[in-house]
Amino acid sequence: MEERDITTIKDETPGVLKAAWLIALVTIASKLIGFVRDMVVANFYGATLVSDAYFYALQIPSLAIIILGGVGGPFHSAAVAVFSKLVGNNGEIDDRINRLYNTFLTCSFIFFALCAVLGFFFADKIMGLIISAGSPELVSLATTHFKIMSPIILIGGIIGIYYGLLIVHKQYIIPNLSPMVLSLVVIGIISVVHNDKSGYALAVATTVGAVCQILIQFPKLRQIGYRIKPNLDIKNNEQFKNICELLFPAILSSTIGQISIYIDMFFASTLVEGAWTAVVFANRIFQFPVGILVTAFLVPLFPIFSRLAGEGNYDSIKSYFNKGVGVLFFAAIPMIIFITLLAQDGISIIFERGAFNSNAVVMVSEALCFLSFSILPYVFRDSITRVYYAFNDSKTPFIIAMTSIGLKALLNWLLIIKLNMGIAGITLSTSCITLFNAVFLGVFIYRKIRLDYKNLFLNFGKMILAGILTFIAGWFMCGYFDSLGGADMLFKAEKIISVIAACSVLYALLNIVFKMEYAKELLNRIRK
Repeated sequence: MEERDITTIKDETPGVLKAAWLIALVTIASKLIGFVRDMVVANFYGATLVSDAYFYALQIPSLAIIILGGVGGPFHSAAVAVFSKLVGNNGEIDDRINRLYNTFLTCSFIFFALCAVLGFFFADKIMGLIISAGSPELVSLATTHFKIMSPIILIGGIIGIYYGLLIVHKQYIIPNLSPMVLSLVVIGIISVVHNDKSGYALAVATTVGAVCQILIQFPKLRQIGYRIKPNLDIKNNEQFKNICELLFPAILSSTIGQISIYIDMFFASTLVEGAWTAVVFANRIFQFPVGILVTAFLVPLFPIFSRLAGEGNYDSIKSYFNKGVGVLFFAAIPMIIFITLLAQDGISIIFERGAFNSNAVVMVSEALCFLSFSILPYVFRDSITRVYYAFNDSKTPFIIAMTSIGLKALLNWLLIIKLNMGIAGITLSTSCITLFNAVFLGVFIYRKIRLDYKNLFLNFGKMILAGILTFIAGWFMCGYFDSLGGADMLFKAEKIISVIAACSVLYALLNIVFKMEYAKELLNRIRK
C-alpha cells in the first residue's frame, strides 16, 4: 500500500501543479478585471450612502452566488465530492449520472426560486432587520437595490453545480473565468450610465452580469454530455442522499457564517457613513491574492482528496495536504507583510479618484491591515474543510461555525463599542473568528485522519522566522522612502515595487538558508 501511495503522489503531483498554475493565471485575469470593476464603482459612488446601500443589498445575493454557489461553496463541493467518485478518470457520462445531475439541478432550482420570490416580496423587512441601526433613507434605498438583485438568488446553486461538474471533468478555465463576465457587464453598464445617483444602474448591471455568468458555462456541460431533463427522483436514491448529507450541513454552515457578516453589517451601520463600503472593499482586496492562492491549489486537489478518501488511501491525503497547505503558508506570509507595510499607498493608487477621497483610503487601509491577520488561518481552514468534505463530513464544520456566532457578536461589541476601534474592530474580530474556526477544525479532523502536523508546523516555524526578519527589513525600507517626502502616485508606485521586490528576494533566501522544505522543492521545480 505504501509503495502504491508514493507512486500515486509522483504520478499526480505534476498534474496538480500544472492545473494550479493554469487556475492561478485564469483567476488572476478574472480578479484583475474584478479589481477594475471595483475601481470604476469606487470612482462613481465612493464610500457613500449609495454605495453602502448597494453593498448591504448585495450581501444576500452574494450568499447565493458566491458563498453557496461559488468555487469551494456547498453546491460546488457536493458536486465534486459525489460526481468525482462516479465519473472516475475516464470522464464518461452514463444515464445514471445524467439522471442524478438532473435530480440535483431540479431540486436546487425549486429551492432557490422559492428563496428568490420570498426575498423580493419581503425585501423591506429583510433590509430593515439587517440595517436596523441605519437611517430610513439607507434602508429604503437598500430595499430597492435588493429587489433588483433578487433574481441572482435563483442562479446561485445552479452555478455551484455547474462549477463542480466542470472541475470533475478537469475543465478549470470556464469556472474560474466566468466571474470576469459579471465584472465586465458591471463596468460597461455603469460607465455608460454616468449620472446614476441612486445606484439602480449598478444593481441592474450586477443582475445582468450574474445571468451572463451562468450562460457561458452551459454549452461546455452539453459538450461533455450532460442533458437537462428535469426530474425529482429522490426516493431511494442513494447518490442523491449522499449529496444531501454533505450539502445541507454545508449550506447551514455557510449560512451561519453569513450571519457573522450580518452582525458586522449591524455594527457597521452604527459607524460613520461609508464604513460598510470600506469593509467590503478591504475584503475585495484581501480576496485578490488569497482567493488566487486558495482557488489555484485547492480546486485541483479537492477531487483528488475525495477519490483518495473513497479508496482509503490516507497516506496520500496526508502528503497532499501538507504540501498544499505548506505552499499556501509559504506564499501567505509575504502577503501579510506587504499589506501591513504598503496598504495605504496601494489603495491610494488604485482607488483614490473621483468620489473616492483620502478619507476613504484611510478607512479601507485600516480595515485591510487588521483583516490581513486572518490570511494564515484562512488558508488552513479552507484546506482542511476540503478534507472534511472528502470524507462526506460537513456536519463538523457546521457545528464549529455555529459556535463561533456568539463569539463574533461578543468580539464586535468589545472591540467596536467598548474599545472604540471602529472599522478596525470589525475586521480584527473577523480575523479572530477565522483563527477560532481553523484551530478547532484542525483538532477535530483527528477523528477522521491523523494528519502530520509536526512536519507541517516545523516548516511553518521557519517561514515565520523568515517573515519576521523580512518585515523588519521592509519596515526600514518604508521608513527610508517616507523620509524622502514623495507623495505623488509615481513615487508611491516606486516605493511599492522596490519594497515588494527586495522583501520577496530576502524572504525566499531566508527560507532556503533555514532549509525550509517547500522552498527547496519549489526552487528545484523552478530550476527544472
